[in-house]
Amino acid sequence: MAHIANPTRLLAYDHVGIRVSDRSRALAFYQALGFIETANFPRHEANEMTSADGVRINLIFNGARLLGAHNALLDAPVKLPGVTHPAFVVDDLAALVTWLGAQGIAITEGPHPIGPRRVALFIRDPDGNVLEFNELTEGYAQ
Repeated sequence: MAHIANPTRLLAYDHVGIRVSDRSRALAFYQALGFIETANFPRHEANEMTSADGVRINLIFNGARLLGAHNALLDAPVKLPGVTHPAFVVDDLAALVTWLGAQGIAITEGPHPIGPRRVALFIRDPDGNVLEFNELTEGYAQ
């Protein structure tokens, strides 16, 4: 098969879909992070949530609840292909660390530099979905 370049331009990133098992629990968690439900798509078992600064996610409400919030892409010994996490840019990672602690939300990794342009931390939602938060910076080595 010949490789032909895509004739359309990729103009922006629109959203990431996050599958969850409990609508009300997921809404409460993502609302606490700063997202507001802006649209509901019952036919698709999904919604759209937007942050005050216009970052969009979709929650997909048809996930099966697994014991221990097992994440099939990250927690199994065999690493399956797939999207492992969305990564968000924040303006104050230290403030986020303090807030997460006050909310009882565990940081699963970080904060630590990743490459020369960001300091990152990772958390999990109640279903085990990984979320990355980055403060962009300069001067860090990989």
